Amino acid sequence: QVQLVESGGGLVQAGGSLRLSCAASGRTFSTYAMAWFRQAPGKEREFVAAISCCSHSTSYADSVQGRFTISRDNTKITVDLQMNSLKPEGTAVYYCAARSVSIATMTNSYKDWGQGTQVTVSS
Repeated sequence: QVQLVESGGGLVQAGGSLRLSCAASGRTFSTYAMAWFRQAPGKEREFVAAISCCSHSTSYADSVQGRFTISRDNTKITVDLQMNSLKPEGTAVYYCAARSVSIATMTNSYKDWGQGTQVTVSS
């Protein structure tokens, strides 16, 4: 099991940038695929980005492709999400998630979740 704590959320104007970070604990972090999801008010949780255990593979939702970048540091045991050119529709609680083996884009594929960090993008 991996414990996850997100940070870096806040209020930003449309077009601005934020960098989210997820700190993990657990000796097997380097074997886990990691992902970011988000959930806007009244909507289902949706996939944002994922990265494989060794950073060889990444996957992005079409809505963030080219604007967001996911990265990880297996030494520091962190996974980050750099968000550029933010849009008001990006307002949501952003969650970090972990799963063993390969990356996935389905919410129910991930076992371990953080508590989330709020991102608000003003127009």
